[in-house]
Amino acid sequence: MHGNTNDKLRYPIGDYVATTSYNGSDVKHRINIIENFYNTLVAEVANLNEAQLNTTYRDGGWTIRQVAHHCADSHMNGLIRLKLALCEDKPIIKPYPEQLFAELADSKVEPIEPSLQIICGVHLRLTSVLNSMSEADFNKSYVHPQYQKQFFMFDFLGLYAWHCQHHLAHIKLAKQKFQ
Repeated sequence: MHGNTNDKLRYPIGDYVATTSYNGSDVKHRINIIENFYNTLVAEVANLNEAQLNTTYRDGGWTIRQVAHHCADSHMNGLIRLKLALCEDKPIIKPYPEQLFAELADSKVEPIEPSLQIICGVHLRLTSVLNSMSEADFNKSYVHPQYQKQFFMFDFLGLYAWHCQHHLAHIKLAKQKFQ
């Protein structure tokens, strides 16, 4: 975990620790996190007003609104990356500038309901694909050119399960400011 307060707010559940091999019980647990993310997220943001949606979880951090839109952006990219890895041999994926995406008008001012709908659909599809995968499928990979690294699908699963929990923790931190 990070030392200073701002880092603890930035990574409230700690840094992601890479998954280094396939483990069947971990896979089931992480798929469950992804499967339940939509319902958990909706429960966290239900009945928030505009001022609350525009609350940040830390100085310089994203608003609850931006976090919700970011999860839709990120997880759409994740579903495509997963499918590419399953259908091609070590494809090179397209990175996206998440920080710049979060500053676009749709992320800063638009209602979160369309992004929640995207998350619902993407997570239904992610869960369907993940539940159908064999151990061999979880050992398939893609290459991330930004990091010059190969990511295996068991690690992809770990990263996206962590990502769900990471941003839920951000929303909970922001909500503490007005509860």
